[in-house]
Amino acid sequence: MNSNIVKEEKTLATILHLSVFSKFIIPFGNFIFPLILWLTKKEKPFIDDHGRRAINFQISLFLYTVLIVATGIAIILFQAIRLDAQFPFVIGPDQFYIDEMGQAISIVITITVFAILLSALFILELFAVISASIKASNGENYSFPLSINFIGKNSDHHHINHQQSKNEQFNNPQNQTL
Repeated sequence: MNSNIVKEEKTLATILHLSVFSKFIIPFGNFIFPLILWLTKKEKPFIDDHGRRAINFQISLFLYTVLIVATGIAIILFQAIRLDAQFPFVIGPDQFYIDEMGQAISIVITITVFAILLSALFILELFAVISASIKASNGENYSFPLSINFIGKNSDHHHINHQQSKNEQFNNPQNQTL
C-alpha cells in the first residue's frame, strides 16, 4: 500500500471504477462517467493510472462483445440459410418454427455457446471492476485482465516535449545562422 496517496485520490479512483456500473441505467455510462472523472483529475498520477486502465478495459470489453455477437450472428445466419435449403425455416414477429427440430440442433448449440461466452465476459467484468475498486481503495494499482492498451501512459507528453525542444532549438543563439 502506497502511503503517499491521499484518501481523496483513493476514493475518487474507487468511484471511477464503480461508475462503470452506470451502464445499467444510462447507455454508454460505462464510458462517460469514468472518462469525466478521469479527465477532471488526470494530473494526479494515481487517478491517471486507474482512469486509463478503466477506460481501456471498458473499450476492450465493448470490442470483445461486438466480436462475439457479430460472430454468433454470422454463424447462426449461415446455419439457418443452410438449413432453409433443406427444410422450412420461418422467423417472423409472431412465429419461429423449424419443421425438423433435430436438424436445427446446431443453431441451438451455437446460441448456447455464444450465450455462455457473453455471460463469462459479463462475470469477468463484474469480478475485475470490483477487484479494481478494492485495490484503488487500498491505494494499490490494478491490471485488468484481457485489457488492450488503447490509451497509453503519457502519450500526449511526448508530443509536448518534442514541440518544446524545437522551440528551445530556435531560441538557442548557437543554432541561429545569419
